[in-house]
Amino acid sequence: MTNRTSAFTNDALGNHDASGVAEAISKKEISPEEAIEAAIQRAEKVNDQLNAIVLRTYEDARQVENLNKDGAFFGVPTFFKDTDNIKGYPTQMGTGAFSSKKARSNSRFVNQFLSTGVSSLGKTTLPEFGLLCSTENERWAVTRNPWNTDYTSGGSSSGSAALVASGAVPIASGNDGAGSIRIPAAICGLVGLKPSRHRIYGIDGTEMMPIEIVHQGVLTRSVRDTALFYSEAEKFHLNKRLPAIGHVTSGAEKRLRIAFVENLTEGTTGRQDQDTYELQIRTAKLLESLGHTVEQVPLPIDVDTMVGHFLNYYGFLSYMSSHFGRLVFKAKVDKTLLEPFTTGLAARFKRNALTLPRSIREMRRMGKECSEQFEKYDVVMSPVLAHKTPKIGYFSPELAYEEVKRRAIDFATYTGLYNVTGEPAISLPLGIDSDGIPLGVQFAAPYGEDRRLLELAYELEQAQPWRIMAEI
Repeated sequence: MTNRTSAFTNDALGNHDASGVAEAISKKEISPEEAIEAAIQRAEKVNDQLNAIVLRTYEDARQVENLNKDGAFFGVPTFFKDTDNIKGYPTQMGTGAFSSKKARSNSRFVNQFLSTGVSSLGKTTLPEFGLLCSTENERWAVTRNPWNTDYTSGGSSSGSAALVASGAVPIASGNDGAGSIRIPAAICGLVGLKPSRHRIYGIDGTEMMPIEIVHQGVLTRSVRDTALFYSEAEKFHLNKRLPAIGHVTSGAEKRLRIAFVENLTEGTTGRQDQDTYELQIRTAKLLESLGHTVEQVPLPIDVDTMVGHFLNYYGFLSYMSSHFGRLVFKAKVDKTLLEPFTTGLAARFKRNALTLPRSIREMRRMGKECSEQFEKYDVVMSPVLAHKTPKIGYFSPELAYEEVKRRAIDFATYTGLYNVTGEPAISLPLGIDSDGIPLGVQFAAPYGEDRRLLELAYELEQAQPWRIMAEI
């Protein structure tokens, strides 16, 4: 394939995932300093093509004595998505509409991630306020997919996914308000788990929202890296209202009852294209071959109704970001510099502000209805995205709001539901589309059953190993 951008090379990082790098450091085969320098060189090698980095903290990263030497990822290089505060640096939230002040302290999630022993090299790109599923603003960032730079890397955790997939770093942070971990994981060939709500620390302040839809997490190339992250994160903060995940190292013996959603009718929002639907069918057959019981079911909600209420809520978030910058970001937002998609969402909320309470009630009701599936099934499988990855420009925020909205909801139809319910959902890169770009499959489980998803992910990874760019 043309336009592929890979950072993999024969250096201290090699083809290792994060667990492999950590193991090499613990065995003194490489030093933390060597791992960090290799990652810096890799990041600089690919960033001109990917445009994934917004802030470099290389000198801080080199201060190995400041890392948690007891963390399982001691010395492993990483990046943070630019939605979380890192002390001494700005948090720009993917926009040029305000000028961020330097943070006075780390966010809770940053401290939780750093407790695993990682070394942060800086911050990564995202679309404005994380509201869109692709980063394509010509003024601030157009972040590209390393599998083919003509295509989007998804969003909103765009830069983190691009750097992990390209091999610059083996793990990076992301967060997910409507699929923003799972979407870029799916189309960059990565593992992306949106954990159960309150499993780990969220973005500071989001706990005050009527529905806390944003969940923090990581993007990795292997199931074991994602599993080890959550095991380590629980050592820093364990929510005792949820069953502990523990350290998942293999699949489970128990066979599962798995439902997968049938395709929607022609002309319906979220109808799957041929590549996407065929991948679901192949995955269902793979699951059956592994001894699981698989049954096809209709989507339990009306898509357009759910999307309408979700957009009202997203409009509320956009309006808060646009009009209450001093409260939210401690800085004034220049609304003349906002993208049309952001202003369009905010205007939608302004027109429908009085209906927000009803939308919140309906989102909760529909979420509860969907959760009732887990009374019969252990896991629900669906596409991550309804159709193949589009090229850069398809989600340009300079397009008219209504057109970008239509394209976004038709693309990311299947992810936002689990942000409403708070249930865990994982994207696994089980396919490649006809353009050579990865395709993801989504698996969801009942609230608190993150371990079940990781065990299933291990089993699928072993049965059908996915490709990483180093192997192509």
